Amino acid sequence: MWQAVYEELKDEGLEIIAVAFDTAGKAAVEAKIRAADCAERPAMLARLMGWNDDLWARQAPPTYPCLIDEAHVVAELYGMTNVPQGVWIDENGRIVRAAESAGAYDMVHHMNRATFEIPDDAAEAGIAIRDLYINALRDWVRKGASSAYALPANEVRRRMRGPSEADVRAATHVHIGRYLYGKGAIEGAKFHFKEAVRLCPDSWNYRRQSNMLDPQSIGELNAGPDFWEAIDALGGKAFYPAADFSSAG
Repeated sequence: MWQAVYEELKDEGLEIIAVAFDTAGKAAVEAKIRAADCAERPAMLARLMGWNDDLWARQAPPTYPCLIDEAHVVAELYGMTNVPQGVWIDENGRIVRAAESAGAYDMVHHMNRATFEIPDDAAEAGIAIRDLYINALRDWVRKGASSAYALPANEVRRRMRGPSEADVRAATHVHIGRYLYGKGAIEGAKFHFKEAVRLCPDSWNYRRQSNMLDPQSIGELNAGPDFWEAIDALGGKAFYPAADFSSAG
């Protein structure tokens, strides 16, 4: 679906770089990035991810760069804690929107955990939020710095949280965990990722790695008991906080 957005806006200057944060590398994500046949994707995914009928009908394999960040370097540099999140960077290399949900809706609080079915009202809300994000992106691509959605530097700085001591310690555990995973020490790797989660419980990227490093889990959806226990622990807190467009005129 992002390919449809890219095809629409690339001649107006949009560039997309997708980055997957997976310690297991290619085996974990290749099939999801470049599906053998997009037409075989179940329509349930459209409802789950909030894609409208037009964008869903225009889905195609991506032609923009799709990278795999096994070391989570990009996530740490830009403060990304979940996927999908987006960062908008202008042609001068300046961040105009810091890391935020790239139009994803907080669907996990509404879906049927056994069937992944989505109630109609939640599906409609998801489409509305996704459309809002895509339309804001269109506005920025076409208007540049004059777009109401391109934030001034002081607002970008306000929204970007610098690394805390816990963030730095968690990143160290992640780097150790990745090293151990590369050496085949799965249990040791999982221990260090769990320590990273303990230090940074809001990082779903770290949490996903701690749950999905066993060989039988590689490439599977993170929807096991540990994931749902963490979702329940959120209480009323959002899994996907919506992008904040409140400052847009």
